[in-house]
Amino acid sequence: MALSIQVIEIPIWPYVYGEPSGSGKIRSFPEDFVVKETLAFEPSGAGEHAFLQIEKIGENTDYVARQLARFANVRQRDVSYAGLKDRHAITTQWFSVWLPGKADPNWMLFETDTMKVLYAVRHARKLKRGALSGNTFKLIVRDWQGDKAKTISQLEAIKVNGMANYFGSQRFGNAGQNVTKALAMFAGDKVGREQRSLYLSAARSYLFNQILACRVIQKVWDQPVAGDTYQFDLSHGCFKSEVPDAEIIRRLVEKDIHPTGSLWGKGEVDVSADTLSIEQAVIEKNRELADGLIAFSVDKDRRALRVNVQDLNWLFVNEDILELTFSLPAGSYATSVLREIIRE
Repeated sequence: MALSIQVIEIPIWPYVYGEPSGSGKIRSFPEDFVVKETLAFEPSGAGEHAFLQIEKIGENTDYVARQLARFANVRQRDVSYAGLKDRHAITTQWFSVWLPGKADPNWMLFETDTMKVLYAVRHARKLKRGALSGNTFKLIVRDWQGDKAKTISQLEAIKVNGMANYFGSQRFGNAGQNVTKALAMFAGDKVGREQRSLYLSAARSYLFNQILACRVIQKVWDQPVAGDTYQFDLSHGCFKSEVPDAEIIRRLVEKDIHPTGSLWGKGEVDVSADTLSIEQAVIEKNRELADGLIAFSVDKDRRALRVNVQDLNWLFVNEDILELTFSLPAGSYATSVLREIIRE
C-alpha cells in the first residue's frame, strides 16, 4: 500500500440514547450469539435448486459453501446464500445448490459436529443475496456490570422508538482497515474480485454512517428534514418530500416510514434542500472515497436511518448475565443494538 494513502480510523459513532450504561463480554461461547435467518419467500418444492437450511457452529459462510460444493460435486459458483453470517456464533442460514437433472444426495451425510442440515426443499431459482425478510437473535452478555436501571431505560427506548441503523463494525474489517484499503484500491492497488466487493461496501457504509452520525448529533435521525427521501418500513420502496406535512409526521411517529441516508454512488441526486446540505457536507469531507465509488460504477441507493427492533425482550440472570432476544430486518446489525447499551 502506498505510504501516501490516508489511514481511515473508524470513530465511535454518536449514540442515540446517551452513553452505554453497562459493560460485559460478548461471544464468550458460540451459543452466546445465536442467529436465525428468515427467508423472504417460501420455496416452491420443485425445481433445479436444492434449498438447505443449515445450522453451523463456529464456521464462516464461505467455508460451508465450499464444503457443500465439494460434497455435491458441483462448481462453487453453483452454491449460493442470502448473506454472510458471523463465524463465532450458532447460525441457522439458507444455502442453495444447483442440481439440474440430478437427484439430491443424502444431505444427512454432509453433517459434521459443526454443520447440521435442518431442512431440504427444492426451488426453481437459486438463492440470491439479500433474499431475506430478516434475522432473529438471541444474545448473551456475560460478566455484565453497570447501571441496571439506566440499561433497562435504554432498552425500553429502543423497543419503543427504534435505533439508529448504523452499519456494524464488522462491515469495516479489523480496525476499520477495509476503508483504508478501499482508498488504496481507488488509488490504483490491484485486488481480487471478492476483496473489491468488500472494500466498496466498506467505503459506502462508512459514508452512510457519517451521514447518520450528523443527523444523530442534530437530533433529526428519526425526524423529518426538508428535502428528505423516506423509506417504507420493511420495504425498499421510497418517496421524496420537499416539505414534511402532517401525514409524514404522523407516519414517522408511528414508525411506518423512516428518513433515509445516501448509499453513495453514481446516479441522480435524490434529496434536496436541508437534507442535501447535510449529505453534501459529508461527501465533501470524504471526496476520495466518494469519487472512488463513482469511478468503480457503484450505483447510488438509499438506506433507512432508523430501524424498528421487533420483539425486543431482556432478562438479567444472577445480576451478571444479560440475555437479549429480538428480530431485525435484513441488512441491520445486532451489534448496533448492543453498542447502545454495552461499552466498546
